Amino acid sequence: MSFSSEVKKELFAVEVKPRHCQLAELAAMLSGSGEVSVKNGRMQAAFFTENEQAALRYVRLLRQAGGIFAEAAQAGSTYRVDLTDQADVKKLFLLLKVLDSSGSLRKGMEDSHNDVTLADGLLLQKSCCKRAFLRGAFLAAGSISNPKKSYHFEIVCCGQARAEQVREQLGCFGLDARIVTRKKHEVVYLKEGSQIVDALNIMGAHSALMNLENVRIIKEMRNDINRIVNCETANINKTVHAAYRQQEAIRYLQKQGILKSLPKQLQEIAALRMEYPQAAIRELGAYCDPPVGKSGVNHRLRRLEETAQKAGYGKKDDES
Repeated sequence: MSFSSEVKKELFAVEVKPRHCQLAELAAMLSGSGEVSVKNGRMQAAFFTENEQAALRYVRLLRQAGGIFAEAAQAGSTYRVDLTDQADVKKLFLLLKVLDSSGSLRKGMEDSHNDVTLADGLLLQKSCCKRAFLRGAFLAAGSISNPKKSYHFEIVCCGQARAEQVREQLGCFGLDARIVTRKKHEVVYLKEGSQIVDALNIMGAHSALMNLENVRIIKEMRNDINRIVNCETANINKTVHAAYRQQEAIRYLQKQGILKSLPKQLQEIAALRMEYPQAAIRELGAYCDPPVGKSGVNHRLRRLEETAQKAGYGKKDDES
């Protein structure tokens, strides 16, 4: 079972008792994956999805919020819930405010399929209703990637207006969702792990939230370990290269007979570097008599390299 399916299975089991929240979730589901039409005076409403839990949730909400009884019919991989009885459709439209109190179509609704399923703002005034709306929107047309692979949460919308409504509701909880066009749809998405965790919490998918958090913790630990290892490796490489460079400069000074003419502290640090080729700067300083700090050791080794360079170390020999 995919992570998305696990989340939807958990959301299916969330109990929603206040009727106003049931209506908000119902409106979101119909908006996200439904068809509403009024043609020749006949009203129709259909909901379709490839997720069985979403279809059963829609059926249950119809019964709980409106006393409307329907069944989900399966055709291939699609589950479809149709309301053809005019009394049921009218009741649903009144509940979702597709029709006004007089039974007339809401302003802007034409005699054809359109965006009337955009949830009415009156259904989304309370915070609990906003949560229910987002839960319904995700159940209807949402998905979330396996957090072990990547962080991606999205809700697919038919039309810019619906996408803006979903983004607005996410924004009410401080989530900075983005919208991108994919083929003929608008997709509202989140990419940050922390914001996806918040979205799961808002919708009520607490078990999925904990699973995602566990994955995030493991990922962050691995990233921290990798950063530390990379940093240590870089420091070791830097130390090894510096030590090799210093030894080569000392060998050059020895070969040229220059080293024995240098001050005793430079001869001392040169001898220590050759005796302890892999020692860190702090260790070399501890071997000195008297002990010398890191800055003092660095200064002496740098003087040895500079002396070698002035004597010709590192220059190309043009003589054949």
